[in-house]
Amino acid sequence: MNGETVLSLIFQAGPVVKFVLLILLFFSVFSWAIIFYKSRFLSKVEKESEEFQRSFVKLKDWHRLYESSKKLTLSPLSNLFRTAYSIGSSFKSPEDIKKEEVKIGLKRVVALESVRLEKNLTFLATTGTTTPFIGLFGTVWGIMNSFRGIGRIGSASLAVVAPGIAEALIATAAGLAAAIPAVIAYNYYLSKVRRNIIVMEDFSQELLDYFVRRYGETKTSALRD
Repeated sequence: MNGETVLSLIFQAGPVVKFVLLILLFFSVFSWAIIFYKSRFLSKVEKESEEFQRSFVKLKDWHRLYESSKKLTLSPLSNLFRTAYSIGSSFKSPEDIKKEEVKIGLKRVVALESVRLEKNLTFLATTGTTTPFIGLFGTVWGIMNSFRGIGRIGSASLAVVAPGIAEALIATAAGLAAAIPAVIAYNYYLSKVRRNIIVMEDFSQELLDYFVRRYGETKTSALRD
């Protein structure tokens, strides 16, 4: 019954409030789509990164590690390693390896992976900051309709003001319903993304030092195989 009452109030609302509700519905639907997508995406990223870290510690042969890491396409750590390995492989001999060139390549990957991890979070932030104000616009418009009714009829009875007040409350509730999940999800996913970026930056520095120190031996072993 309550659901039918709310729907009837929405259908009875004016065109401006209906348009506001459609905008809020758009933000809400896309926000929830992003929330579910980011949940699965970040879960896979962390799972693959954990798998790569186990292989990185266990495997001594970097050529084998490079081959096994090709399937871990979502892991930033795996992508960092493959970049460093590919740059190192481009040199004719281990003595030609330039640490600065490897460092620049790793920095570029860190930047690209950071953008990939943060993708779509701006929409959640935008939803969280703008939808309450969009809902507020509908609220103000509904209250204005109530005052128009009072001025037109010359009476402040409940029958006159109720439709406008109902429009205002529905717009307010819709704005909050779109904003609250988006803000919670944005803060949660942003903290996870920042943790991944910190791990990625630490691994990049560790990889740079370890790679330059050990690559010559690994490359010689790989060529021998």
